[in-house]
Amino acid sequence: MAQAPASAAVGVDIPFESFTLPNGLRVVVHTDRKAPIVAVNIWYHVGSKDEPAGRSGFAHLFEHLMFQGSENHHGEFFEPFKQVGVTDQNGTTNTDRTNYFQNVPTTALDMALWMESDRMGHLLGAIDQAALDEQRGVVQNEKRQGENQPYGQVWDKLTRALYPKGHPYHHGVIGSMNDLDAASLDDVKQWFRTWYGPNNAVLVLAGDIDVATAKEKVARYFGDIPAGPTMAQPQVDVARRTADTRETMEDQVPQVRIYRAWNVAELGTADLDHLQVLASVLGGAKASRLDKRLLHDDRLVDNVSAGAYGSQLGSNFIVMATVKQGVDPAKVEAAIEEELQRLIAQGPTADELERAKTSFRAGFVRGIERIGGFGGKADALAECTVYDGDPGCFREALANVAATTIDDVKAAGAKWLDVGSHTITVVPGARTPLAEEPAVTPAPFTPPAPDPKYRTTRTDVDRSQGVPRTTSFPELKFPQQQRATLTNGTQVILARRPEIPVVQLSYEFGGGYTADQGRTPGTASFTMSVLDEGAGGLGALDFADRVESLGASLGAGASLDGSNAYVSALKENLDASLALFADMVRRPNFEPKEIERIRASWIAGIGQEKARPSSVAMRVLPPLVYGAGHPYAIPFTGSGDEASIAKLTREDLVAFHRDWVRPEGATLIVVGDTTLEEIVPLLEKHFGDWRGAGAAPAPITVPEVARPSAPRVFLIDQPGAVQANIFAAQVIPPTNDPAATRFDMLNTVVGGDFTARLNMNLREEKHWSYGARSSATGTLGQRPWMASAPVQIDKTAEAMAEIQRELAEVADGERPPTEAELARARAIQTLSLPGAYETAWSVMSTIGGNLRFGRPDDYVFQRKAEIEAMTVTDLAGVARTVDPSALTWVVVGDLSKIEAPVRALGLGEVQVLDADGKPVAR
Repeated sequence: MAQAPASAAVGVDIPFESFTLPNGLRVVVHTDRKAPIVAVNIWYHVGSKDEPAGRSGFAHLFEHLMFQGSENHHGEFFEPFKQVGVTDQNGTTNTDRTNYFQNVPTTALDMALWMESDRMGHLLGAIDQAALDEQRGVVQNEKRQGENQPYGQVWDKLTRALYPKGHPYHHGVIGSMNDLDAASLDDVKQWFRTWYGPNNAVLVLAGDIDVATAKEKVARYFGDIPAGPTMAQPQVDVARRTADTRETMEDQVPQVRIYRAWNVAELGTADLDHLQVLASVLGGAKASRLDKRLLHDDRLVDNVSAGAYGSQLGSNFIVMATVKQGVDPAKVEAAIEEELQRLIAQGPTADELERAKTSFRAGFVRGIERIGGFGGKADALAECTVYDGDPGCFREALANVAATTIDDVKAAGAKWLDVGSHTITVVPGARTPLAEEPAVTPAPFTPPAPDPKYRTTRTDVDRSQGVPRTTSFPELKFPQQQRATLTNGTQVILARRPEIPVVQLSYEFGGGYTADQGRTPGTASFTMSVLDEGAGGLGALDFADRVESLGASLGAGASLDGSNAYVSALKENLDASLALFADMVRRPNFEPKEIERIRASWIAGIGQEKARPSSVAMRVLPPLVYGAGHPYAIPFTGSGDEASIAKLTREDLVAFHRDWVRPEGATLIVVGDTTLEEIVPLLEKHFGDWRGAGAAPAPITVPEVARPSAPRVFLIDQPGAVQANIFAAQVIPPTNDPAATRFDMLNTVVGGDFTARLNMNLREEKHWSYGARSSATGTLGQRPWMASAPVQIDKTAEAMAEIQRELAEVADGERPPTEAELARARAIQTLSLPGAYETAWSVMSTIGGNLRFGRPDDYVFQRKAEIEAMTVTDLAGVARTVDPSALTWVVVGDLSKIEAPVRALGLGEVQVLDADGKPVAR
């Protein structure tokens, strides 16, 4: 067993211990007792790079198959986890590895290890043709969903261009339709036997666990699984290119976008760490070189970024820029090249270098607050173990970045970013389906025999007894809330979370989108978004530089019923970060040139919203559901419309800020590594003398609206779409309605979870969709409830009919919620709570919701008790909350393929709208 010393050099760490079972399974353990949960994260060292010719996409398809049943558990993999309140459960595939992860209550660890070991050791007997066909359909719809987005075809084009045919990275992770269609059961079995042995896996257990417990339990559940073959990993092949190349592609996009990419050093190299620093200086920060030149000075783009993205065989350095309307893309490319060459030749300034280092370290500190999920501590340990063999390799990367010099940045840029880039320019036009090569039969392959050094150990687990039952669960704990009142009238609520050296604050105000009533639409959202674009006399770039130098993160925003300003500060820089935060909140510059810059990008952003199927629906639906003139009858994106944003004045912003961003009646939520004794004097220092000007505006009254007398169907054309995006919406009673929790439980059964009826129908049974959901947003007025599903284009009408049927069967009492469905929903909503408040952000969000809706501090406990006492009769009592005979449907897709079948359904009067929600003459 290996025990790693902590590294004091970088000031942050993930202590761990590791051991290896006789069958080759490597196990890494990290103890973190802040919540009674354990992250179970398993990585298999196989990805799309390992797929044979003719089977592209197979690693990802197999990941989906792993969520079917196993030999000793019949049914969906998710089911036992939902019964214990799992959080952060998912699986992902990339070029190099496939991973599966979940956080479970400590008392459910045996169940989780039994399930993971059952699919590692006992899968093949449970996979049949039906399961393969089902998940093949789901994956193909995932592929369609990605390609149906603006610019969604770029990544396939990019990998084909950057890597020659035959290179493991030449094809995309999701693969081709032809290859997916060609996948057979024999392929499934061969893949499993070849890659899914314990000796090709790393298991990380992080959280409420110690190494002694881990050794006993892991040996018990995994020790008897035989090792698989030892498969050689491909040699590192960065595929450096000797010339720059380029191509232009058309897509249904509102603006030209430029992608320029290089193949660069692989993961685990100092060169890649130095390129991360270079990327931050070039285009990875709000005041980066490219932002300053292209966004602020020359005003050539609406957004620009640069990043280095690591992979096992070789990485990519990518610069991306969305070109302003009317600007010559060649001018943007030339400016990017000038800034890149200047940075390589001269290197960053000392200040730029230090800011990039601080930002990198701050990102790591915030990332390790979570034990599991995407990018948490378990992921960091697993990634290092798989690729480097050392779970603590992140320490070397942190040390490399911390030690990076100006010359290191210059050398890395000169070495890797000289020639060999590929540029794709995406221009507005018709979308053409990507050409696919025909599937070929993979070359015969016989896996080698397992290495005899591996052996199994005996176990007393009787798998015929099924999944271990979890009979006890941790108690829900929520941080105690302490209060104080500042001399400016603001209430302070503190929830102490000392686990990482970070303090987060959110200043909660009124004046959300609803405050646009009587003002120009979009005023609230625009005003709040401009607060951090220069404040306290510091210009936008200088302000951003200062924020980055402190390792802070701050900003402001609005929602339907309120607005807030927030800051996340490193404890060591708390006072200085609060000073900037106070400038942003109290003294925003509202500089005219910055307003004009943001206005132009904002209007371009509205165009991007209209090009995306989901966001155009969120623009069009609210006025249809609430009626013109209602406070909620606005784009739920909060962005307003082009005409209203074009006429906003500085005076409008100043007036909104004066009226709504004021200390009286506001609340400051503080969560993190601080005490009331420490934070209140600092807040008094920076906010104590703040007073609002003039009378505070009256609270917004949200009137009640009637539902339509009959269902209505609205279609929005998206020529060339390979999917249709279906939305069905209706108003329901407000969040504060006494029956709201009962309805939320009913919604969990209908569409609020992966295992809910809508998703199991459209995804798992019919595999027409990658995912179907329903939800209700929390609002002071009537809530908007929506069901949504992106579906393959030829199943649009059929999917709408299924959604209508599912909703009608609930509302009419024909198929009421069952005891089993209630039990699952109860477990999802209550047993997950001990793990739901792992992060400071989740605690802050919950306190903010309690404030908004006037709830007591112990609301999470009251709600839990209400759910625990709920019966199926209670759910039946709210079954008519959604009326299927009064739905408003919005469907975004290619009308040439969907209009006739949708009209034939007879769901309601059908009308075609444009992206602004205006009727289209037919």
